[in-house]
Amino acid sequence: MSIEHQNYIPFCVAMALTAAHQPAFADPAGVASTSAANAQQSTSDMENSDYNGGDYTRPENGLQMRFGNLSSGVYRRTDRRFVLPRFIGEARLNARWKFGWFAQLPLDDRTTIAPDPAASAHVFGIGNLAVRGVLIHDIDERWAFGFGARLVAPTAADPLRVNSWRIMPGFGIRYSFLEFGSDTYFVPKIRYALSFAGDPGRRTISEPQIAPTLNVGLPDRWFVTFYPSFDIRINNGTPLPGQTGRLFLPFDAAVGRKVTDNLEISLERVDIQRVQMNAPTMDSMERNARGVCS
Repeated sequence: MSIEHQNYIPFCVAMALTAAHQPAFADPAGVASTSAANAQQSTSDMENSDYNGGDYTRPENGLQMRFGNLSSGVYRRTDRRFVLPRFIGEARLNARWKFGWFAQLPLDDRTTIAPDPAASAHVFGIGNLAVRGVLIHDIDERWAFGFGARLVAPTAADPLRVNSWRIMPGFGIRYSFLEFGSDTYFVPKIRYALSFAGDPGRRTISEPQIAPTLNVGLPDRWFVTFYPSFDIRINNGTPLPGQTGRLFLPFDAAVGRKVTDNLEISLERVDIQRVQMNAPTMDSMERNARGVCS
């Protein structure tokens, strides 16, 4: 897809290959409570049915492949296309606690088109490494919460390299609407992006990023997800060029289908035209839109 002046339509196609759910490790004392065992069994049942893998508190083991396109700018336009392989996994600690993680390294292709042809450029290469770890507690079959952090390292070569290290501590809580099926749940989550150990003369990042994710399971293993990514943002750091306000509030939704027990496909789109008037201008949208498929 492309952009014409104020039209800004980033999207992401995601495919996930997941392994069968691994059983929990034995309780160290050899005894687990009946309620804990039931909660674990219920969670396992949900993960092996129509669950689509989008829950912050229910990580899976497998590989995700994400293909995306982002465009920004009016007078100076940047088109970014990327392939993002993400390795995901979980490790059961006991009947109620588990650890989820992922590691990703994107392949980026960027084209910048400027009024002055000498200022136009094209770059292709490996992007910046990102890893995340989350400690998760299953309260019961409906409720769970998790907390952890995401780290972005400036591993890419210029000009794809980010200007500093970035840490994003976060928290999320999930409620499952089991009366509507195992794949209908609400999991609001928030993280705070901070830059550190970078060039002191460059822009500093201090930004709450919010994702009030609501997933609705549909018949025949279809699903629709509202705000699957951390696209609601409040810029408390250095203002972006042309920024007139701190709040970035797009509409974000994805639709997909779990094709088999181990394969799911989805398409995510962010509608920037719904952004409030005090959001950054189009020239500065590309950095904000990196929450797509992140």
